[in-house]
Amino acid sequence: MNSKLLVTAVLTFLAATAAQATPFNGYIVKVKKGSNFLSSKAVSNYGHVTKIAPTSFGTFGRLETNKGLSDKAMQTLANNPEIEYIEPNYIITINSDKASPMDAMFGKQWGMTNTGKNGGIFSPGVAGEDINVAKAWDITKGATGDNTVRIAVIDTGVDYNHPDLKGQMDVNLAELNGKPGVDDDGDGFIDDIYGYDFANKDGDPADGHGHGTHCAGVIGASHNSIGVAGVMANVKIVAIKFLSDAGSGETIDAISAIDYGIKRKVQVMSNSWGGGEKEQSLLDAITAAEQAGIVFVAAAGNESSNNDSTASYPANYDVSNVISVGAFTSQGAKSSFSNYGLKTVHVTAPGSNILSTTKGAYANMSGTSMAAPHVSGVVGLLLSQEPGLTPAQVRERLVRTSTQTAKLKSASMSGGRVDAYRALMNQ
Repeated sequence: MNSKLLVTAVLTFLAATAAQATPFNGYIVKVKKGSNFLSSKAVSNYGHVTKIAPTSFGTFGRLETNKGLSDKAMQTLANNPEIEYIEPNYIITINSDKASPMDAMFGKQWGMTNTGKNGGIFSPGVAGEDINVAKAWDITKGATGDNTVRIAVIDTGVDYNHPDLKGQMDVNLAELNGKPGVDDDGDGFIDDIYGYDFANKDGDPADGHGHGTHCAGVIGASHNSIGVAGVMANVKIVAIKFLSDAGSGETIDAISAIDYGIKRKVQVMSNSWGGGEKEQSLLDAITAAEQAGIVFVAAAGNESSNNDSTASYPANYDVSNVISVGAFTSQGAKSSFSNYGLKTVHVTAPGSNILSTTKGAYANMSGTSMAAPHVSGVVGLLLSQEPGLTPAQVRERLVRTSTQTAKLKSASMSGGRVDAYRALMNQ
């Protein structure tokens, strides 16, 4: 990207922050290949580098300054021959509503099988308004998924000891059987048995919030006669934490999380988070995932707004592997909080009053955060049946095979709800 064009965009952003107050923490600086600018004395003229993210698609640093960068300093940096671009390091948050503990029963998971009576006390639902996954499980022996399919839950972490999830985790055996404090497999990450924590920079992606665990349960809670059941009975979940236990994180850690998922060779990334403006660094990361053949499922956002006119990121990035997901209720209508868009939201999935796993327990949550992992699970089922599909082909399949309904006609490109059975049958 032309650095002068990008710095103009950044300056425009800074001028607009007084009105919009988009939160960010320092700046992301991407250096050109071979540059040591981030560790040089010259960088102190602008601030200090507090994080460096050496990814497979470039080296990024977080530049902090107490007073912010002046227009002149920003322009000087942009013109530096060692700098590829500079942009704000936006704060990112989870895309969900609230949680309330309750007993766990598969019969209460209306998103999987809607009986018309299990949508909730105040919203009993309409029979059949679900993702049609029970029928998908029946069509062939392998329809509940293939445990070689790896799905990264990029979120607040995962409770990998949860009884409904511990058998579903992708375990790094070299680290599990190796020495504590040693990078046994030589991948640059120490003790990353179940994944990695980029919020705290350690190998333990335990979930101190519950949001990531909830998403993981929707995708792949064990079909083991206890608790709840995920879309996939057979799956390997990689826990990648970049959101703190308070539910927020930074773009520079998000790009590290995506890069880690690429290195772990996942086929799907489930992303129930959003915030900030369009960023080249995050676009670079998602494009790298696309080039690695990874489907990037993203929550459309919870602002009740039209993503066609007001973009929500990362869901609005125009990359062929991005599947933007809106939410619908047990009555088959668009969830009141859900973003929508005939051009930019691809499909809708259950997102209101969704029962799933949380830290050591079960709870209901609402949000496009809950809709996205439903789609991640359906993508996993599809890839277990047809592993040769490209991300673009997967997205096209889900849009085309969605069940169209009058209530969801204007909610997404698909004009309806995602349908696991029709996707697997290619109908």
